[in-house]
Amino acid sequence: MNNRLRFVLAILLAIPCFFVNGEDPYLFHEWKVTYGTLSPLGVPQKIILINGQFPGPRINGTSNNNIVVNVFNQLDEPLLFTWNGVQQRKNSWQEGTPGTNCPIPPGANFTYRFQVKDQIGSYYYYPSTALHRAAGGFGGISVLSRALIPVPFDTPEDDFMVLVADWYTKSHTELKNLLDNGRALGRPQGVIINGKSGKGDGKDEPMYTLTPGKTYRFRFCNVGMKDSINVRFQGHTMKLVEIEGSHTVQNVYESLDVHLGQCMSVLITADQDPKDYFLVASTRFTKEPHVATATIRYANGKGPASPELPKAPEGWAWSLNQFRSFRWNLTASAARPNPQGSYHYGQINITRTIKLVTSAGNVDGKLRYAINGVSHVDPATPIKLAEYYGVGDKVFKYDLIKDDYEPASGKEAQDKITLAPNVVNATYRNFVEIIFENHGKSVQSWHLSGYSFFAVGIEPGRWTPEKRRNYNLLDAVSRNTIQVYPNSWAAVMTTLDNAGLWNLRSNSLERNYLGHQLYFSVLSPNRSIKDEYNMPDNELLCGLVKDMPRPTPYKSG
Repeated sequence: MNNRLRFVLAILLAIPCFFVNGEDPYLFHEWKVTYGTLSPLGVPQKIILINGQFPGPRINGTSNNNIVVNVFNQLDEPLLFTWNGVQQRKNSWQEGTPGTNCPIPPGANFTYRFQVKDQIGSYYYYPSTALHRAAGGFGGISVLSRALIPVPFDTPEDDFMVLVADWYTKSHTELKNLLDNGRALGRPQGVIINGKSGKGDGKDEPMYTLTPGKTYRFRFCNVGMKDSINVRFQGHTMKLVEIEGSHTVQNVYESLDVHLGQCMSVLITADQDPKDYFLVASTRFTKEPHVATATIRYANGKGPASPELPKAPEGWAWSLNQFRSFRWNLTASAARPNPQGSYHYGQINITRTIKLVTSAGNVDGKLRYAINGVSHVDPATPIKLAEYYGVGDKVFKYDLIKDDYEPASGKEAQDKITLAPNVVNATYRNFVEIIFENHGKSVQSWHLSGYSFFAVGIEPGRWTPEKRRNYNLLDAVSRNTIQVYPNSWAAVMTTLDNAGLWNLRSNSLERNYLGHQLYFSVLSPNRSIKDEYNMPDNELLCGLVKDMPRPTPYKSG
């Protein structure tokens, strides 16, 4: 074939490409998940590595990108990953929790495919099976705005992911055995920043290098297991610009409380004397806080960081006031949360109010945590698969909890705790109000997958309908986590317009494992792929559905 003919043939083959709508870009990742030995707190222990890294590789993308992650499980246990904060529109098949997916067996692989549809912001991933999160396996996710959408701040010189976490020196199997035998985990042994725990003695290698006069973005995520963490920079203030996918009013802070599961972005300008400084992370609301540092070095700077570390604030009242200072930036152009494009969530009629009251108790001599009297357990057949295959009645029951639950009262009163899959039947596209009541003595933190919600209020005491008068119905930040202080309540509002099965969970590893979670089943009455995607061809099957024929797929109309 001569060169001219080859050229003509190439043109003819390319012509059809001009007559189809191009998809959004695809980003491909291949992960090999293994064990390795590292010493995050100076004690050698077994760590979950991804491609030999701890923390795992960062997923960088742009709004509407398609993300493909091929996970090779080279551990000796089944494994799943969940994508904390990625909404996965119409696609809870990729949620990666035991309620939605069969775990990846040892020696096998599974490919996750999801789209960061209409999202920007800071998120993270982690293993959702057993207590694997206590061994690592987590990493950051950052989603930038598309090029033509203006961002309410100048492009920073660099963009850093900072994963802070409390940490145990016991292995994840030891910690799991403690919980399985009815015991609590106790206090963590320290704090790590991106897998390391500097001591602030000036001997650590710099984690970040800054050019004098330049501004940098730091994305903080608390990927820990038990504690809220305060972050602060020695000698520098922080300008808050984003919380979990929402641009915020750009207030300046000396320190920020990042509660379990939460992510937020700040801008730091290198405008101090050129030398070393410390980034400090320490636990909050603990009798003896654990502290970790990371060294920040000015390029060509001279001199070590001062050994005097900035102090964290005290008490949760300070933290509550900081929450109240967070405001959604209504003038910023960006991907919009649910309801899509709405600035007027405060004018939407509430269809349903769900009050969730947490409790703890013993069942058969073992510690359990419950929501409205039900402590969640994962069935052998994932709830999502049981629904799709029409065998849900053999696996779980809907609505074991009541929306208006009231706990037992009196000093000697003890709520009865039922162990069962906790599944709430929700109506597609309803606008709901969810109230979290914390009757305990420690701060709680909650995450709702598949959605962003408007965090409209947190107050001490018990919630009543009259408390709605105190809601922020104008510019509450749209996000996916909310903290609840001791003996307090928190209120969020969202539209359930993302069909699928979605996990509402405690971000505390111990509480989550012992029952502080539930699933919202949001089924589209049309059973249409316009509302929810069909089960993927590569879906792993287990439990009752393992050998059953595939159901008839949803149709396009």
